[in-house]
Amino acid sequence: MVESIVVRILVSRHSAFYSPLISTIAGGFLGREGLEATYGVLPAGRTSRDAIRSGEADVIQSAVSSSFGPLEKGETDLPPHVAQINCRDGFFLVGKRDEGGFEWRTLEGRSLLADHGGQPLAMLRYAARLNGVDWSRIRVIDAGKPERMAEAFRGGGADFVHLQGPAAQQLEIEGVGRVAARVGAAMPEVAFSSLAASREFIDSEEGGAFLRAYESARRWVRSAAAEEVAAAEASFFPGVAMEDLTAAIAAYQGLGCWEGEVEIPRDLFEQAVNVFESTGAIARRPRYEDVVYSRANWSRTAGQ
Repeated sequence: MVESIVVRILVSRHSAFYSPLISTIAGGFLGREGLEATYGVLPAGRTSRDAIRSGEADVIQSAVSSSFGPLEKGETDLPPHVAQINCRDGFFLVGKRDEGGFEWRTLEGRSLLADHGGQPLAMLRYAARLNGVDWSRIRVIDAGKPERMAEAFRGGGADFVHLQGPAAQQLEIEGVGRVAARVGAAMPEVAFSSLAASREFIDSEEGGAFLRAYESARRWVRSAAAEEVAAAEASFFPGVAMEDLTAAIAAYQGLGCWEGEVEIPRDLFEQAVNVFESTGAIARRPRYEDVVYSRANWSRTAGQ
C-alpha cells in the first residue's frame, strides 16, 4: 500500500468505450491502492506525448497508432504504451430509424457523417473495404466534433453517422436513429486504444499501484452487470440518461472490447499497423518494441 498520491489522468476522448480507465477511478480501485486521481480531456492542440513529456499528466488515454507518424518522422523519446484498453473498434454506424436491413454496401451512394479523427477514420475505411465497399462511392461528410455530428444527424444532415457510445445509443433511444452496424464486429481484433505513460512513472511505486488498480478495473467492467458499471460511472457522464449509458456499456461488453489481458498483444499491434499501412497513412512498419513497454519490462512494483 502506498501513501495517498494523486495520479493525473488525461484522455484524448471521453466515452463509455474507455470504461476500464474511468472505472479505475469511479469503481474505487485506485482508492484501494491508496491513490487518488484527477481526470480531464486533453486540451485542443495538445498531443499526448507532449503532455507526458512536460509533466502535465502521468497517464494518457491514447492509441499505439499515435506513435506511428512521429516514429516515421524520426521523432524519439516517445512515451511508451503500457496497457490495452480496447481490443476492438468501438464506433457504431447509426442509420435512420426506418432504414431497412443493413449491409456494408448499403453505404455506397449514401451520405455518411464520419469521425475524421486519424484512427477512427482509418479503421472505418479498413472495415468498409474488408466488407466490399467502394469508399469513393460514399458521400463522406466532416462535421467536426462528435457532438456536432450527432446534431447534424438529428437535423437530417446525412443517412448515417459514425459515433462512439453513449452518443450512438442516445440517438437510438431517442428514436432518431437505429444502430445499423458495429465497426468492431466487421473487422478483426486490433490494438485500438491504450494507456501511455513515461517509463519513470511505470517503474515507480505509484505506477505499479496504478497498473494493479487498472487491471482489476478492466476485469470488473467486462464481467459486472452493465447497470452496475453505469451506476459507478454516472458522475462522469452528467446529462446522459442511465438508460443510454447502460446500453452503451452493455454493447461494448457484448462486442468484447475489454477482453484479454492488459498487456498489448503483439498480434493486435501488428493488426493496427496493417490498418494504417492499408490506408497509406504510414510508409514503413514500426517495431512493437519501439512503441510498447511490454509487461516483461515492468518494474516489480507493478506486480506486487
